[in-house]
Amino acid sequence: MKLEDRWLARLKELKIMEDELRGQGLLYIGGVDEVGRGPLAGPVVAACVVLPPNFNVLGIDDSKKVSQKRREILCDAIKEGALAYGIGQVDNCKIDEINILEATKMAMTLAIMECDYALNKEGGHIEHILIDGTSILGVEISQTPIIKGDSTCLSVAAASIVAKVTRDLIMGEYHRVYPAYGFDQNKGYGTKIHYEGLVQAGPCQIHRKSFLKNMENQWQMPR
Repeated sequence: MKLEDRWLARLKELKIMEDELRGQGLLYIGGVDEVGRGPLAGPVVAACVVLPPNFNVLGIDDSKKVSQKRREILCDAIKEGALAYGIGQVDNCKIDEINILEATKMAMTLAIMECDYALNKEGGHIEHILIDGTSILGVEISQTPIIKGDSTCLSVAAASIVAKVTRDLIMGEYHRVYPAYGFDQNKGYGTKIHYEGLVQAGPCQIHRKSFLKNMENQWQMPR
């Protein structure tokens, strides 16, 4: 099977859940996903995307299954073709204050609010939310949590790509300010280069102190 044919088949598969909801009369369905729960540094970032029924961009999938170059191309196509999208981020200080689970929910809520605001300007509002994972958010919009939603639902997969590309750009900018940790490559995750940077320079202003407390023996190792 040719690549384009595989992408067409995958697109049809990913549209099943949204098509079922549209069959129930819903017009504006938001897909929500986040990235950055596990890193030692940087924000957690979420995206909410509302796609039109005729959205037919090929190659969309769980962001982890798509190359960086392809993700960036798809991100632009998603933003251009979406009815609306929103991005929410919560920084390391807030993560330390309220914990990563609550920070993730906050980032998702901010993304939904921004997306809904953009949609309102076009005369619509989000009627249902599909969320990657198991969390129920404290927003007054009906919602369905979906385990592995980023690999089973088109709008959630699109949100995963937008969130991933956005956070990667943020970490690339942080690398310019804090070059010791290799943020341009590891995006804040605990790689060898990152740990070596912690040994040499100690934590910087975007490190999550609550994450490092349990890892001091790893990054304070002898040189």
